[in-house]
Amino acid sequence: MKKILRILFLMMFFASIMSFAAHKFYVAIYQVNYAQDKKMIQITSRIFVDDLNSILKEKYKKRTLLGEASESVDDVALMKKYLAENFVLKVNGQTKVVNFLSKEMEGNVLICYYNVKDVSKIKTLEIQNTVLLDFTNEQQNIVHTKIYEKKQSFLFTSENVKGMLKV
Repeated sequence: MKKILRILFLMMFFASIMSFAAHKFYVAIYQVNYAQDKKMIQITSRIFVDDLNSILKEKYKKRTLLGEASESVDDVALMKKYLAENFVLKVNGQTKVVNFLSKEMEGNVLICYYNVKDVSKIKTLEIQNTVLLDFTNEQQNIVHTKIYEKKQSFLFTSENVKGMLKV
């Protein structure tokens, strides 16, 4: 009887460990800073590259190899298109062009750098972030902002895709 209980306990223990290992974490982190002296908004995003490749395949019906040695110029162009369509900034009510600057890999996370030029003053900053929200309902996008030394954070989900900062 003790042997059966031990076996059941070990099976339950391993099953619980495996359930934690199989759980996927769906989050992307963004940092949005206003560099007043440069009249520029500087943005950094951190997105799991496998999720980004999956959504690009699903949305555009093309397999991409972002983050791999065999990634192509077309893969990067498709990524830029998707990110531009799904991460939108409005400064003082006007939509601004978010310029993609560069990217790098850190483990399985794709780090992208962007900027918005010619921003002399910010009264309001509206952020619309739908990146990967159509991939899974579990996706969360966290955006940290620092505007005029004021810090604020937003959580974007499929139910909440816009945030407004009034300075």
